[in-house]
Amino acid sequence: MALETRPSQALDTVHTDVLSQARLACYKARDAFYTCLEEQSNKKPTEIASVGLLYPVECKQSREAYVKQCRPTWVKHFDRQYCQKKRVNRLLDDNESRRGPLSLPQPSTFKD
Repeated sequence: MALETRPSQALDTVHTDVLSQARLACYKARDAFYTCLEEQSNKKPTEIASVGLLYPVECKQSREAYVKQCRPTWVKHFDRQYCQKKRVNRLLDDNESRRGPLSLPQPSTFKD
């Protein structure tokens, strides 16, 4: 039985953006962007990022560096994580006026 041979090119390809040094650069750029978001949280968000994330124009430069340093799938993943964290924090916020609604499944949902 003959084995299929793969082109040696496919095996020798190294995705440099997932190597340790590139990952660290991505994480550093990501952290700088999210730090900017926290520091500029009092500014009106006017720019649109992935997954519906809005950010102020003051963070545009750090966003561009973040997008440049990270894979697009990672950027979306981190943006989703950040948005989810903000939603949870809003639900748990002690300030009643900022607390969002919490809807739980009703017993009638589980009836056949």
